[in-house]
Amino acid sequence: MNKTGVLILCIVTGIILSSVCSAQEKNYRIEVLQVTAIEPYQQAYESFLTELEKGGLAQGRNLTVNRAILDFDVEKSGLWSKIGVLMRIKRETSRIVGVKPDLVLTIGTPATKYSRDKIVEAGIPLVFTAVAIPEAAGCPSLTEGGKGCTGATLYMNMKDALQIVRLAFPTIATVAIIQSDDDNALAHVEEAKKHGPGVGMTFLSKEVGKSESITTAVNELLGQGVQAFAIPLDTYYGLRDYEETKKLAQISLEQKIPIFSFVLGKVPGALLYVGSDFSTIGGLSGRQAVKILRDGSDPSTLPILRQDDLNILVDTNQVKALGVNLPMEILQLAKDVD
Repeated sequence: MNKTGVLILCIVTGIILSSVCSAQEKNYRIEVLQVTAIEPYQQAYESFLTELEKGGLAQGRNLTVNRAILDFDVEKSGLWSKIGVLMRIKRETSRIVGVKPDLVLTIGTPATKYSRDKIVEAGIPLVFTAVAIPEAAGCPSLTEGGKGCTGATLYMNMKDALQIVRLAFPTIATVAIIQSDDDNALAHVEEAKKHGPGVGMTFLSKEVGKSESITTAVNELLGQGVQAFAIPLDTYYGLRDYEETKKLAQISLEQKIPIFSFVLGKVPGALLYVGSDFSTIGGLSGRQAVKILRDGSDPSTLPILRQDDLNILVDTNQVKALGVNLPMEILQLAKDVD
């Protein structure tokens, strides 16, 4: 081969190697959208990023993540506040579509429900996390995300969860749930009321505004003879450093009425926790994102993931404070919340 041929070969080889390196060094962009800053959502987000890193996608190397947290004015709760939040979601969704990221992560039901159509129609893959019931977020079923969409759900079989609660509290017949208009909370309340009678429990619910004190609703339900309080997946309980939850905890202590929670994570006053772990769910969503970004998977073909088994936690300090005797079966199954 003459010198000219060698030179041409070197140039071609260099171009090929340069192209390969460019492909390998692709920088992915993910936009994250959530409504309300609460600790469980943060846990899900961090686990999502951890799973991405395990899959070879890391910020500062080949990944750029932009996160938008839309908080509402809790002093202006109600219809107008909800309309305002929906408008902000739509505006933020338009911005996201405009920057054309490689993938969008939505955290929670409102962010998923009110942004998915526009994102998917723009041809951008959407992965969600921390959604209680996928159908409430616009998915065709519990396992199918629909066109351009997949994720991981906090869904738990409410009947199974209530059977655990029944085992812990065999004599309780009437349970109160106080909830806001949070989509996850409304779905949880509906499920509890549907499956409660099957385990011998009646659920009474009371809705409060995001800025309202919980005390009036608690006293009203106590007047109806409730024997326990259940905490649903509801951002209301995490607002203002758990302010209203702490009020409920104080009344629980004074009245010796137990609180159980469908939200894993330290909730003031709760002595029993049954549910899915936000960190686990965030990690599952991260796995889906890796398959889409690195493997080129179509999100429509990836089933919605969920945790296999329910977590059971017990706050032994709260058990002692209320003088409750939990059955040995529960104590053997449960881990300490601390």
